Amino acid sequence: MRDESMAKRQNIAIFTTASLPWMTGTAVNPLFRAAYLARCAECEVTLVIPWLSIKDQELVYPDKITFPSPSEHELYARQWLEERIGFVSGFNIQFYPGKFSTDKRSILAVGDITQVIPDEKADVAVLEEPEHLTWYHHGQRWKTKFHRVIGVVHTNYLEYVKREKSGIQAFLLKYINSWVVQIYCHKVIRLSGATQDLPRSIICNVHGVNPKFLEIGRNMHELQKTGKQAFTKGAYYIGKMVWSKGYRELLQLLSKHQHLLRDLQIDLYGNGEDSREVQEAAKKLKLTVNVYPGRDHADPLFHEYKVFVNPSTTDVVCTTSAEALAMGKIVVCADHPSNDFFKQFPNCRTYKHKHEFVKQTLQAMEDMPAPLTDAQRHELSWEAATERFLEAAELNLQIVEEPANSEAGNFMSTSLGVPDLRKTIEDASAYVHYKASGIETARQIFGAIPGSLHPDEEQCKVLGLKPLTS
Repeated sequence: MRDESMAKRQNIAIFTTASLPWMTGTAVNPLFRAAYLARCAECEVTLVIPWLSIKDQELVYPDKITFPSPSEHELYARQWLEERIGFVSGFNIQFYPGKFSTDKRSILAVGDITQVIPDEKADVAVLEEPEHLTWYHHGQRWKTKFHRVIGVVHTNYLEYVKREKSGIQAFLLKYINSWVVQIYCHKVIRLSGATQDLPRSIICNVHGVNPKFLEIGRNMHELQKTGKQAFTKGAYYIGKMVWSKGYRELLQLLSKHQHLLRDLQIDLYGNGEDSREVQEAAKKLKLTVNVYPGRDHADPLFHEYKVFVNPSTTDVVCTTSAEALAMGKIVVCADHPSNDFFKQFPNCRTYKHKHEFVKQTLQAMEDMPAPLTDAQRHELSWEAATERFLEAAELNLQIVEEPANSEAGNFMSTSLGVPDLRKTIEDASAYVHYKASGIETARQIFGAIPGSLHPDEEQCKVLGLKPLTS
């Protein structure tokens, strides 16, 4: 057993599937989570992020940003974070080897990434996107290595596969996701009901907004109190400019109701593969729809907009909607599970059908946003998100059990002698996954990157890993 001092201070390792400067949710939100957990909870926090080769960095990171070493990458991430949170956080950053899949447009882990955390510090693992991190995992079982494994589901993979691939692939993926999560996680937190229902899962939004957006909201409220007009601009939308991120729905709604929305002007901001097509579609409308390159949502350009229109239903919880609410704007969005968290705020206006979209949009253009109360502001913050996370993950429970033998092949747990059929089946299932994920042909059939079973020589050298010996 551990002594009391060790039991009081848990070690929490947060594994995620992306890293800055890629401005995606799984790069940004785990970074904030690590900072606020280290600040608010009595624990030692390590954020574990993917390290990419220079070649892959050039494919993934914007503006030709690359890092010759992990230390330079870490420095970039810390500086970016501290500029936004206003304090120096004491969490650690470690790297695992990753490769970029051009087909999936995502980063996949290489080798057994549980090895990044020493056995003596393997208390709690937080898997940001647990299905993504475990599809091709081959190595020590997560629930054998760590006392407690918490999954946080960020992405509605089934919706993306249905749109971009086929219903059959989505059906298969549904069962694969349930399988790997059952094997590797003690508990799963789904950010909203827009995600797949998974074993041992609950719904809880454990994300907050960048403090800068709350500060912008306070400043706009103070401006209103002086009698000055804070919101001098109309409606806008910001998001990655791909059709699946709400642009198709928005332009269809605007096209069908041009006569009712004839006085509406809306500005669209974003970069992405479908930028040219979005611009061409917008030009065909009789409405004034301006299309601009993407910018940081905290840019002063956006401060004076009054209405944020977001018809997207592919997000799990839309970060930009939360940011708009934090800045004191009215948000018009679909009545959809991904927006359930926002319904508690008076400035959130939801619509169920296209006619209600017109009504809510026109009404929002007429109204002034209601000032956020201190309680509402707190609810949007990372402090509140951290409180929700600790409660949902049940990390207040003292860890008293010792981890099982840490050999990579140890999958049949010591509880096999106990008459617990479900546990026995789960252990056997984990063993099947371990064996299948170790076969290169099987891995490639299910979409793994060729040669990702073990880190290559360059990755081992850069990250100080022990090379595989034949």
